[in-house]
Amino acid sequence: MSLQSELDQEALDAIERKYDTSLNTRENGPFVTKCIYWATVAFAIYHLWTAGFGTPVDYVHMGLHLSGLFLFIFIGFPILKNQARLEYKPIDFIKPANVPLYDWVFMILAIAASLFLWVSWQGVSLMGYEVPSQMLRQGNPTGLDVFFGSVLILAVLEIARRTIGFVLPLIIMVFMIYAIFGPQMPVQILQHPGVDWYQFVNNMYFPFEGIFGVTLWVVSTVVFHFVLFGVVAQRMGLGQFFVDNAMIAAGRYTGGPAKVSVVSSAFFGTISGSSIANTVSTGSLTIPNMKKMGYPGHFAGGVEAAASAGGQITPPIMGAASFLMAEYLEVPYTTIVIAAIIPALMHYIGVMSIVHFTAKKLNLKTYSKEELPILIKVWKEGWHTIIPLIALLVVLFSGYSPNMAAFIGLSLCITVGFSSLRKPLTLILPLALLAFVFWKASALSGEGFSPVMAGVLAACIVVGMIHKGERHSFTSLFDSLHVGVQYALAVGAASAAVGIVVGVINTTGVGFRLGFMVTGGAAEMAETLHAILGWIPVDAFTQASIQQFLSLVLIAIACILMGAGLPTTALYIMLVSVAQPALSQLGVPPLATHMFVLYYGVISEITPPVCASAYAAAGIAGANPFRTGISAFTLGLGKLMVPMVFVYAPTMLIVLPEYYSLSSFLQVSITCALGIFAIATAVSGYFLTHLTGIWRLLMAIAGLLMVAPSLNSDLLSLVVLVPVLIQQWNQREQNPLANVVPPKSL
Repeated sequence: MSLQSELDQEALDAIERKYDTSLNTRENGPFVTKCIYWATVAFAIYHLWTAGFGTPVDYVHMGLHLSGLFLFIFIGFPILKNQARLEYKPIDFIKPANVPLYDWVFMILAIAASLFLWVSWQGVSLMGYEVPSQMLRQGNPTGLDVFFGSVLILAVLEIARRTIGFVLPLIIMVFMIYAIFGPQMPVQILQHPGVDWYQFVNNMYFPFEGIFGVTLWVVSTVVFHFVLFGVVAQRMGLGQFFVDNAMIAAGRYTGGPAKVSVVSSAFFGTISGSSIANTVSTGSLTIPNMKKMGYPGHFAGGVEAAASAGGQITPPIMGAASFLMAEYLEVPYTTIVIAAIIPALMHYIGVMSIVHFTAKKLNLKTYSKEELPILIKVWKEGWHTIIPLIALLVVLFSGYSPNMAAFIGLSLCITVGFSSLRKPLTLILPLALLAFVFWKASALSGEGFSPVMAGVLAACIVVGMIHKGERHSFTSLFDSLHVGVQYALAVGAASAAVGIVVGVINTTGVGFRLGFMVTGGAAEMAETLHAILGWIPVDAFTQASIQQFLSLVLIAIACILMGAGLPTTALYIMLVSVAQPALSQLGVPPLATHMFVLYYGVISEITPPVCASAYAAAGIAGANPFRTGISAFTLGLGKLMVPMVFVYAPTMLIVLPEYYSLSSFLQVSITCALGIFAIATAVSGYFLTHLTGIWRLLMAIAGLLMVAPSLNSDLLSLVVLVPVLIQQWNQREQNPLANVVPPKSL
């Protein structure tokens, strides 16, 4: 059997709309709703086409992408969200299609501003007003440039506010004030000459930095495509295939329902970088089953939220920030994927261990053999759904660009899930894809597929056409593209707006200034602490070591606090500009610095009081949202510690040859996993039997010492751990049933 949701699709959609603001849009009436629907489909098809056949020049492509964002957001998102503004009123002349006139005006101006660079790049004459070519205007913007640039700045701030809230626009406005009023800054290290509004608009509006910079470019050429792939792949059956295999892999063991949640979320995380989408998609199947088996609602929701939040750090398709990381570090995306494997594994080891020992503590049932899916049947019915993911990975890891990999993956999703020999007209798409593959392998396409690659992809296409599995209608495909565009609106708006921050950082050097402030503050605190602890003959208590640790802690705290109201991508961009100069002074490799910021940014997804993933899980579980958030944060403790490990021991990231050796990698990774395992027993309060009082504390201390990447700390952890193991063994031998507690005590 397959897991089935107790909630109908309408209820799940309502939960997802409530906690994912990109889906909570106003009703526009039948005509405009239909127009917007087909506009989103066309928007998705345009991006799919450019991924395979070439992207237009940057200012054209980003202008078109921004135009789509302005259209969909100003039409769909009211200036202030409440039920009255979301509901459609058939006769309202002030608000045609439930969109106020000022939104129509602002939308038209914003689209004009995003396309003006394209129109005027070679120069243009407007009603007798001459606009020279962009090369002559760079650094000396015209009045029209300043007007449209000002409109664009305000527009991207507004779409960011409407999709993700006030926090990001307010932070960006602080950066803008800093750029303009640099000489008036009260702290001397932050002072700079400043720029006037004309120059500020010049820096933010023209390509290569600011709004039309690397952030928007990566999102519009790579991230958008992978968001579409995740949605289409899930809807054509890959999500259910993952859940069924998770049932087979983990359902029969202790804590089966919760382990199924962890494994299925890890699987689903490989195709989706959205924590909320992951939570709702797999949680609708796993949370009701966990509650049936005796897990408290808040814990069931917490398990799903913690596992789903790993989606942004789970290869091969991580969150949007990972693609930006590859661009900033100027390394292939596959380098980021390989570096993320072991840290992501540590996160899931932590969640799985806490789930296991909690189930042992509560003496919960597992699935019976009759309740589990049959392996042969699952693979017989669903094997074809994994073809697009395999093809995507083959292309990605063969050195081709991420957008080409996404194009192949998406196209194969259509072939496998929506084309059928029984419907000859639908075969046009797979046959066209075959022609594309052979064209890329020919001399006509320039640098293209090798013969081996072309053969592999052709085989995937043919198998995708002839398999006997279920086919979905093209209506379902269009719905998937529509939903995929909706998912991408928030990250697109955030990337456009945060481009202003990148522009300010490049213009003023504030990232280095803030980095020096962090290291300076950490140095002062380290000097004080070293005076107290310096007598201890351990390397960790030297002044340099204390300063590095305090710098890491300060940056981690900033990530968690700021992440309470920011999407991970925006948080990553802003904080890595501070962390990079601060930690590079302390000898931390750039890749480790970027991964450090990404991990602590993702933790905000499950950090109360603002943790959308946990709140969505609580909605499915019918549990208290804050308590669910606490459970999710507790379950994600592995993710909290791992960044510290790979900063001190970059060998864990594998891809840094100057730090990597097989022996150091195994020593750091194995002891880190064992340490997280030990901490999980302390968190759950159970190992061989119930852990209480001092024994629980000692287990936590032993785990922390083992996580620390040092042979001395590993040996010390064994000294602390041995008495706990002896106590646990003796207690279990004396009374093996004494420490099982009822579920209500959790």
